[in-house]
Amino acid sequence: MPLLDILVISVALAMDAFAVSIASGITLKTVNWRQTFRLAWHFGLFQALMPMIGWSAGFLIKSLIEDYDHWVAFGLLAFVGGRMLFEAFHPERETRERKDPTKGLTLVVLSVAVSIDAMAVGLSIAMLGVPILFPACMFGVVTTLFTAVGMHLSKLITRFPHLSMYAEAAGGIALLLIGLNILWEHGVFSFL
Repeated sequence: MPLLDILVISVALAMDAFAVSIASGITLKTVNWRQTFRLAWHFGLFQALMPMIGWSAGFLIKSLIEDYDHWVAFGLLAFVGGRMLFEAFHPERETRERKDPTKGLTLVVLSVAVSIDAMAVGLSIAMLGVPILFPACMFGVVTTLFTAVGMHLSKLITRFPHLSMYAEAAGGIALLLIGLNILWEHGVFSFL
């Protein structure tokens, strides 16, 4: 898998974490480095582990779907990207008061929620027969960085509430384009 594709997927997957980190920063009102570290570390760790889980599952079922694996990869990426687009333009975000989102069960739930898409991407990568270690590490590092930046940008973002919506939409579009590129590489559009 080309490095550019891995970077684009990394950024696309990090958009959920970026949006949640901004919302968490807004909830906290005052963000310190300890909270930033906790959220960024957990989001990055889960974003690296989830594709490995998806990739492992993908290899278990690969022989069953080898002839149409590119369609499965496209379908998963299109589903995740489409969901990200939908959520970006339907921001029915949680509005009730919350405790510190960088602690306890809330942290774990948020970590799983922002990284569940990465499991589907890991499954897609398995369908392509690509090793997962480097992409998973990139997913984790990029998500860690985006989360840390998002936590500290939250003060600026409160002035422009639609910015996080567009970031999530851009991530969804990027995943859709990568899915289409997979189909292109497998000759699906050869009639064009």
